[in-house]
Amino acid sequence: MESKFREIINPSKIHDPIGFSHVVIPKGKKIAFLSGQLAWDKDFQVVGVNDLAKQTNMVYQNIQHTLNEIGATWDHVVKTTIFTTRPHDYGIIGAVTAEFFGDVPPPAQTLIGVTGLASPEFLIEIEATVVMDE
Repeated sequence: MESKFREIINPSKIHDPIGFSHVVIPKGKKIAFLSGQLAWDKDFQVVGVNDLAKQTNMVYQNIQHTLNEIGATWDHVVKTTIFTTRPHDYGIIGAVTAEFFGDVPPPAQTLIGVTGLASPEFLIEIEATVVMDE
């Protein structure tokens, strides 16, 4: 997988990445920091209570809307930080992540297990760093 906006490096002497890239070097000039997104719809209703896949999908939909608003694509995302109350279910998170990134190389990523988020119904929150040309 090649990226127009990011140089991707996965060192051969460490484990293969699963759903992320070990090193991402941005090629752009402008950086945007996306606030952590939760599984809220536009009306502040929690989507997918007790369903990590549905919540992750809603979070990525919110990120997609944010990317659209600033004129960016998934290829512009250089780093995500995932906060979840279910870190052991990284396979579920990774599968949904792959749906959104598609053929674009995944970004550098940190997955952090937490005891709680903004409300007890939330299972996941994702923030992102985006690099663009202008």
